[in-house]
Amino acid sequence: MKQKRRGYNQSEVFGKGLSKALNIKLVNLLERKKFTETQTKKSRLERLENVEEVFELKDGAELAELRVLLVDDVITTGATLCACANVLLAGNAKLVDLATIAAGGQ
Repeated sequence: MKQKRRGYNQSEVFGKGLSKALNIKLVNLLERKKFTETQTKKSRLERLENVEEVFELKDGAELAELRVLLVDDVITTGATLCACANVLLAGNAKLVDLATIAAGGQ
């Protein structure tokens, strides 16, 4: 797990900064229900398939028509953000906006 190797979750650190700057509540609504192999050498289609059904709402997460800001550190093909946004929308989020620190090419 990358977080164990680094000692912190850089997306969470980014989210905390956004939360403070925008004066919005930070809530981690998603959890990974299974771990997958690295995405680095996969095509866009392979990445989409690799993260399909990997994330789920945490127990007790209530979206009730909320607008959600989904935060990630880097967007390459968008597969992970897409998978997460789909879970949030299926959980009754009104709208999902995305924020990333950087974009990589593929």
